[in-house]
Amino acid sequence: MPPSDVRPEPVVPAHIAIIMDGNGRWAKQRGLPRIEGHRRGVETVRTTTFAARDLGVKMLTLYAFSVENWKRPQDEVGALMGLLEYYLKKELETFIRDRVRLRTIGRTDELPAGVQKVLRHTIEETKHFDDYTLVLALNYGARTEMVDAARAYAAAVAAGREKLNDSSWDTISRYLYTSGMPDPDLVIRTSGETRVSNFLLMQAAYAEFVFTPVHWPDFTKADLAAAIAEYNRRERRFGLTSEQLKPAPVQNVKK
Repeated sequence: MPPSDVRPEPVVPAHIAIIMDGNGRWAKQRGLPRIEGHRRGVETVRTTTFAARDLGVKMLTLYAFSVENWKRPQDEVGALMGLLEYYLKKELETFIRDRVRLRTIGRTDELPAGVQKVLRHTIEETKHFDDYTLVLALNYGARTEMVDAARAYAAAVAAGREKLNDSSWDTISRYLYTSGMPDPDLVIRTSGETRVSNFLLMQAAYAEFVFTPVHWPDFTKADLAAAIAEYNRRERRFGLTSEQLKPAPVQNVKK
C-alpha cells in the first residue's frame, strides 16, 4: 500500500459524555411502566461503564439526573433516587476491585440525604484511583452551573483572590463543577433526539456529537464502538482550516 493511503491509527476519545435518553419510550414500547425502563437503564449504566474502559476511554460522564427532572411525577423521581442509591451501594465493591474513581457534577447537596451519604462514601473510597473515572451528572444543568460559577468567581474577586481585569476562560473554568476535568471529546445522545438538553454547554464547545436512535436500555458496547468509529471519521479543526492541520511537506535536503 502506498504511504499516502496509510490511514492513521484510530483514536479513542479520552473523555466521552453520554446523554442517556429513551428509558421511558423503551418501556412504553413493551407495555411496561416507566420505572422498568429506568431499571433496565441502570443495568446499561453498569455495562457501558466497563465497556468504555475496555475500549480505552479514560473518563465517562453520564447525564443521570437534570435540574429539570424534578418536574417529573414525584413517584418517578422517588424511584430514580432509589435506583441511584441502590446502584451505588451495589457497585462500590466492583469500583474498588476494578479501580474506578467516582466523581459527581451538579448540585448534589439538594439530593435526598440517603443518596448524598452513599455518594460521599463511594467518592471517598475511590478517590485515590487515577486510571479511569466515572462522572455522574446529578441535579445538573449547564445554565445552573454557569450561575454557580459566576457567583463563586464574583466572591473570589470581592475577596481579592481574583482580579477582574485578568479574567479569562481558563480562570472562569476553574469555578465550574468540572474544574480539573478535561473537556469531553465526544458527546453521545441515545434515543434519536438531536438536542443537548442543557448538558455541558461550555465544556462541549468543541466536542463531536453523535446521535443514535438506540434507546438507552438497548445501548451496547457495539453501539459505543460505532460512535467512536464515527468520531474517527470526523476532522477536528478547532477553528483552523483543513490545510493548517496537514503536516508540512518534507523538504529534500541536498547534501
